[in-house]
Amino acid sequence: MTGPGGTFAHPALFYRDADEYLAGTLPFVLDGYAAGEPVAVAVPGARLETLRAAVRAEDGGAAEHVRWLDMAEAGRNPGRIIPGVLRAFADRHAGPVRIIGEPIWAGRSATEYPACLLHEALINLAFAGRDATILCPYDVAGLGADAIADAHATHPVIWDGGRERPSERYAPDRVIEDCNQPLPVRADVEPTPFDLDAIPRIRALVLRTAAELGLGPRRAGDLELAVNELAANSARHGGGTGLLRIWSEDGHVVCEVRDAGLITDPLVGRIPVGLSTGGGRGVLMVNHLADLVRLRTGPEGTTVRAYIRI
Repeated sequence: MTGPGGTFAHPALFYRDADEYLAGTLPFVLDGYAAGEPVAVAVPGARLETLRAAVRAEDGGAAEHVRWLDMAEAGRNPGRIIPGVLRAFADRHAGPVRIIGEPIWAGRSATEYPACLLHEALINLAFAGRDATILCPYDVAGLGADAIADAHATHPVIWDGGRERPSERYAPDRVIEDCNQPLPVRADVEPTPFDLDAIPRIRALVLRTAAELGLGPRRAGDLELAVNELAANSARHGGGTGLLRIWSEDGHVVCEVRDAGLITDPLVGRIPVGLSTGGGRGVLMVNHLADLVRLRTGPEGTTVRAYIRI
């Protein structure tokens, strides 16, 4: 649990069925309510309803006190969870908070999973020194062995079968490094070079191509805005030029921007920033617009891919 002096706690809860799920989450919520701590629950829809019904059955006041969010929607893009769910809730409260966040479930795709894993590792940086406890449930029966092994690396404490133990494999820095792997070049997609003056032209290209690939006008506009932010970052911070690629993949339209820049802050785009703040604001906006964002950065440059579902 949360310790004195703003200690952050980030346990993983391993569960195998609904009974184990409620045994770990229900007391967490009710104890927080009894202690007067703000509580938020962000888990996929079916489990959200299961826990909400159980809390309501125990204490209707507690159920009204909790902030309930469907993680399948609010956290569809893992890069949006820290700024849009966790920090959005924690920053509204001066004292200790409790949050249940389940960003990894059996329906996550292989493309989404590395972004989910990176998110879990980055929570430890984003909340270091904060007076908060974020409990992350893991469906042992539904997830693969690799996901459970990764949970040991991203969480310092494991709750399993009613017992709490430290993770001997906790290594979030290694996970962050491992997740920063090169994204393979789509050699079959012709790149469009751009500089600052060409941004209006590539925005028009994105709108036209997104419509051809099946995006409706609203989401095509979101993708256009995301690409505008990425291209502007490339022009200002990435060497002045970049390459744009756009294609369809597994029910998404994907826009990729590559440039020569280097991002040194692993939390870029994941921490709320003011409207007047330049650093990280563009990537933050892209995280809020897209259904998935993949980012790789290194001495040879930075690649960002924004995915929007068709």
